[in-house]
Amino acid sequence: MAKVGKRYKKLLQIYDLTKKYPLREAVKMVRDFQSAKFIETVELHMRLNIDTTKPEQNIRIPVVLPHGTGKTVRVLVLTTNPEKEKEAKEAGADYVGFKEYIEQIQNGWLEFDAVVATPETMREVGKLGRILGPRGLMPNPKTGTVTEDVGQVVRELKKGRVEIRNDKSGNIHVPIGKTNFTPEQLYENALAVFEEVVKNRPKGVKGQFIKSAYLTTTMGPSIALDLAEIMETLRKRGVMA
Repeated sequence: MAKVGKRYKKLLQIYDLTKKYPLREAVKMVRDFQSAKFIETVELHMRLNIDTTKPEQNIRIPVVLPHGTGKTVRVLVLTTNPEKEKEAKEAGADYVGFKEYIEQIQNGWLEFDAVVATPETMREVGKLGRILGPRGLMPNPKTGTVTEDVGQVVRELKKGRVEIRNDKSGNIHVPIGKTNFTPEQLYENALAVFEEVVKNRPKGVKGQFIKSAYLTTTMGPSIALDLAEIMETLRKRGVMA
């Protein structure tokens, strides 16, 4: 623990804890936080002004990161349709089938990172809710993972599609790349997440929607982001009025 403490303390000397940084500056700085023996993940955290007790205010949306997450995504497609099986395989799905995979999952197999299901399978897939749900792997129409458009969804997942979902406290935690990404790649990925969150602001929310936002790495401290600067960028892009 002493070594970790010294390393962390050294990282804190890189920036000013009391300052909020423009996004472009923050993505350059966060790469300097790389200090572990493995390539660390860069994460974007937001605190939202939502009432999580109201279902209509909860956020659950997909976003395709322009430069992916830096992680190889293993995709399982559950379908009984031979045409959809072919479509899934051509799109790059790692596992395609139905009953055999249902049984394997029930027996503890979880060697995949995303699950896509065609509608006709959901009666059986629904029985896996207790296994897949807590792990964030349950197919859901809201996130587009219950679909007939199997090929498109598989390609998006392989490219770097992630799910934006708030926790019980109204916070969002999204991986936006690795510390070996270029600053521009991290910047564009982060901005893509901000765009989707802003576009999906619940109607019942009053006042400032995003209360705070931070960039961090797996083992590093957090950098506070200048939300006013980010919102101005989104306005220039036509995302906000």
